[in-house]
Amino acid sequence: MHRQAVLQIVGYKDSGKTTLICQLIRQLSEKGLRIGTIKHDSHELRLDAEGTDTWKHSEAGAQVVAVSSQKRTAIFKQQATPLSNLLTAMSGLDLILVEGFKREPYPKILMIKKEDDLALMEQLSNIIAVVSWIPLENACTPVWSVNRTEGLAEFLLRYTGVEHK
Repeated sequence: MHRQAVLQIVGYKDSGKTTLICQLIRQLSEKGLRIGTIKHDSHELRLDAEGTDTWKHSEAGAQVVAVSSQKRTAIFKQQATPLSNLLTAMSGLDLILVEGFKREPYPKILMIKKEDDLALMEQLSNIIAVVSWIPLENACTPVWSVNRTEGLAEFLLRYTGVEHK
């Protein structure tokens, strides 16, 4: 059975989560890994473009609207979906990078932009690494500078046990 690893990238708004995830996707994909991502959005999610047929279906009251083309598929639901269900829907991948969902129990990379963000070290569980904009000394977990994340992808592969292809 294929074991799928899950890692969360957490931190406050504008701390560099998306930038780090994009770096990790590129680095890990180059190693032959199949990567998926899930992003928590604290605002009302609007991916469908106003005026499209699928938008019209949704506006007419459809609870779920799916659209599929030769290269892409999207499913729009009029409800929140628990992270566990989203992970199940992404089976078959080597690694899922989750942006946000701070309170979930998966291993986390914590983004620290300013000193006030350090409170998250005490508030969150399962932090395995920190990527920081500010110098951190005496940290109990491995720390990377936001400007020097070389080696982080390798650390994550060792941590998760996911193997190169």
